[in-house]
Order: sequence, then structure tokens, then C-alpha cells
Amino acid sequence: MDNPFTLIICSAILLGVGLPILMIVSRIGEAYRRAALRAAKEDAKDEAKERALAIKKVKAQAYKDKEEKSIYFENRLNETEKLNQNLAKIISGLENILPSALSTRNDIIFKSLYNHDDFPELELPSDLKKTFVLTSRDDYLSKIHKPSLFEKAVPGWEQRHQKRLQNAELRYKEYEEDIAKRDSEIAVLTQKYESKKTAFSLKIQQHNQEIDEFEKDYINGIPAAVERYCLIILENSLYPDGFPKQFKVAYVPEPKELVVEYELPTKEIVPAVAEYKYIKTRDAIDEKLRKMTDIKELYQEIVAGICLRTLHELFEADRKNHLDVVVFNGFVQTVDPATGKDVRPYLISIRTIKEKFNEINIAKVDKRICLRNLGAQVSPQPDELMAVKPVVNFDMFDKRFINESDVISELDTKPNLMDLNPFEFENLVNNLFSKIGFEAKLTRSSRDGGIDVVAFDPRPILGGKVVVQAKRYKNVVGVESVRDLYGSMMNERAGKGILVTTSHYGTDAYNFAKDKPIELIDGGGLLYLLEQNGIKAKIIFPQE
Repeated sequence: MDNPFTLIICSAILLGVGLPILMIVSRIGEAYRRAALRAAKEDAKDEAKERALAIKKVKAQAYKDKEEKSIYFENRLNETEKLNQNLAKIISGLENILPSALSTRNDIIFKSLYNHDDFPELELPSDLKKTFVLTSRDDYLSKIHKPSLFEKAVPGWEQRHQKRLQNAELRYKEYEEDIAKRDSEIAVLTQKYESKKTAFSLKIQQHNQEIDEFEKDYINGIPAAVERYCLIILENSLYPDGFPKQFKVAYVPEPKELVVEYELPTKEIVPAVAEYKYIKTRDAIDEKLRKMTDIKELYQEIVAGICLRTLHELFEADRKNHLDVVVFNGFVQTVDPATGKDVRPYLISIRTIKEKFNEINIAKVDKRICLRNLGAQVSPQPDELMAVKPVVNFDMFDKRFINESDVISELDTKPNLMDLNPFEFENLVNNLFSKIGFEAKLTRSSRDGGIDVVAFDPRPILGGKVVVQAKRYKNVVGVESVRDLYGSMMNERAGKGILVTTSHYGTDAYNFAKDKPIELIDGGGLLYLLEQNGIKAKIIFPQE
């Protein structure tokens, strides 16, 4: 009997309580039962609410987790898309090596090389920026109160008054000292500032004068200025990230020829990845590798594009017509995977004439076909570092002629090839090719100081009979001499002809020799070969 009202009824029966009382008690019990029932229902409702709330929380957390997962997957997809966009940007840059340069003006506006920087204004330290109100001694003394007759009647007034005057004098003296100290410090700083400003102005003036001299020298075709001009043109050429941008140039004014030694990027410039793809089940970004054939194809296009772009930029910027011929030697600086050694193979080499190049619509050409038409030596497999022989050896072309007015050359004890008589010159050339490894025999002397040497290259396959002809000239060697050499080759049934001169060759000479087994060695090349074989010499042309 857990119900208290049941106990009460039972107790009333046992005690003989009347029926009305029992009825009242019964009703109270019934009310209690109903209240308990309502309480139970309320408890059930509360429990149901709590369960519903818990379920709602679980669902909310699940939704939140789902939302966070969705956001995470979306971020991963965006990450993948960004990788692909960056990849596409890189490929686009590589594919547009040549087109991207065609709309750009390449020549140099010399005035743009001026330094227009202004020297910064003098900035005083904060403690020196304090403003002093300029006052006089009388201003300090006038602020001292003059004693009245009543104050004068007080003993000691005069001493007090004098003391105040002395303090005013001291304050004025401190004021003067502060102003003098500040002015002194400002004067020192101003002097240092003006000194630096003057030096800065002189430096800018000197720089701008050098630019004016540079422009003047370039207009006059001074070789060093032409080389500097061409270097600036190449430096200003913007390439995608990762390109070496390393090059050197050499210029000879008489044939108006420029040789460019240009470092190309390796095949690693082409991204190995073709596409990025997000795999949701593994939560991973996979790389789809580019086909080797596609890498090879794109790399060949890059090499060809750099070559044509360089030729275009140099010829287009040549507003003073200092360039008739440009040689481009493109090489890579890398490691031979077969030997592990550093190698420097040439992948492309071309010698082209400005007039012929300008006839080309460079915007519409097939790059590789265009280069073949121009007579370029192009590696069939640049990705495999298959080298070609440069049409002009840069080291042999480098500036080696010495002007007569050069003081250093006057002190140089090396023999001048132009001072040799024909017999001495003949023997020098004969000796040179013997040192190179040829079995050379001097055959005859000619009236112009040149020689004919019939030599034999003992190397298997590449060797054979060689005709060597030398011209001790100071003027440009024309096409006639090359034709004569070719005729001598035919008569001697030689497999190769070599023409050596102390001067340079004209454009027609190079054009005639281009498709024939003929090698042209100019004065710089001759000096180089002599030096490589232990013979030191120089070339100084006689003054007319």
C-alpha cells in the first residue's frame, strides 16, 4: 500500500469512522491518482522532448559534419583546380615563347636609361624639430614683478628681487645655449646632408653622361657599345620562370656580324605532370604524367622558339643597321646521365642574314620548318642531348684584334701575323695544321701571301683529304676566294676545304659555303687555334 490515502481509508474503517468521511477521503485519493497520472504524463512528455532534442542535436551534428565534409571536398577540388590552372599557365607560357615577343618594341630608348631619382629631403631628428619662440633678454627680465612700495617695506625685498632677476638671466642664458646647440647640430647634419646630396647628384650626372656616351658610341657603331646594346635587348626580353637568361655576345663591325652564345633551359622546363585529379575515396590528389613524346615535342618547340625570338628581337631592335648577320648558338648546361659529368652540348646553331630573315612572316611560320629553311643546325633529339656543331665557334670569333693605338699592344712581344712575309706565314699555317693532327704538306705559294696546303686527316670515317688555303688579308674576304677553294677541292678530289684568313668573311662567302664541306676560319679563329696549340700571336692591321 504505497498510496497514503488507501492507508487512511483502511485506518478509518478499522476505527469505525463514518461513511461521509470515507467518501471524502476516497475523493481525495482519486484526485491524488489523477495528479499522479498527470505527473507521469508530464514526465513522459519531458522525456519525449529530451529524446527529440537529443535526436535533433544528433541530426544537427550529422548535418554539420556533412556540411564540413562537403566544404572540405570542395576545398580539395578547388586545390586541384588551382594546380591545373597553374599548370595550364606554365604550358601556355612555354607554347607562346615566340608569339609573346612579337608585339613588343625591342629597341632601346636611351633617355629611358637615365637616372631620375631625387635625393630625399633632410629629415631632422624629433628632438631637433622643437620650435623655439624667439625672445630677447628684456623679454625674460620684463616678466619679473617689480615690487610695490608696500613690498619694499618688507625686510629683504631687494635680495629677493635680485635673486629673481638672476634666475631670469640664467633662464635666458639656458635658452641661448639651447638654441646655439640645436643650430650647431642642425648645421652639422645639414653639411653632411648637402655633401651626400652633392655626391648623389654627381653620381646621377655621371651615369646620365655615360648613357649619352653609350648612345653616341652605339650610333657610331663602336663594337663594345653595339655588344652592350644587344645584351640589354636580350636582358629586357621577358621569359617564364625557370629560364636561365644567361648569354654572351661578340661583335665584329666590318662584316657587321654578331655571335650570340645562349644558354637554353633543359627539358626539365616542361612539367612532367599533365593533369591533377582529386580521388575522393582516397582523399588524394593524383598526378597524371605527361607523355614523353609530348615532352619531347614541346621541348623542341621551345628551343626553336627561343632561337627565332632572339633573332627577331636583335634584328628588330637594330635601328642603326649595325647587324647584317647574327649567329645564334644555343646550348644547355647539364649533367650527362650516362657519365654523370657536366656537359655543355649545343642543341641549335644558325647563321642568318638580316635581309633574308626580315622576309619571313615570323608570326605564321612553323618554327622548325622555318629554321631548316634558314639552314640551322638543329638537334634531332634535344631531349637526349644530341649535340650539333656550332656554325661559328664563339671562342674563335671572340674579339682578338688589337688596334694599333693600343698602348698595351705596343708592349706586347707576341708576333704580329701581318708582319710575317709570305714564306713565314705559309710555314706558320702549315705548322698549325700539323699540330692539330693533320699530315700537312706545303704545296705552293701564291702572290697574295696565301698558301695551299694539301693535308690528310688520319681519323677514320671523318678523316680524309683536306685542302687548306690561307689569305693574309686586311680586307673582307669575298665569295671569289671561297669559290677558288671549292675549285681546288674538286681538282684535288678532297673531302673538305678550309679557308683561313687574318681578316673576316663577307655574307656572300658564308652563303656559298653553307651547304658545302667548307669551313671558314677568320682572324679571330686563327689566333684562337694558334693559342690552343701553343703559338701566341696577334693581328695588327697596317695603318694607311
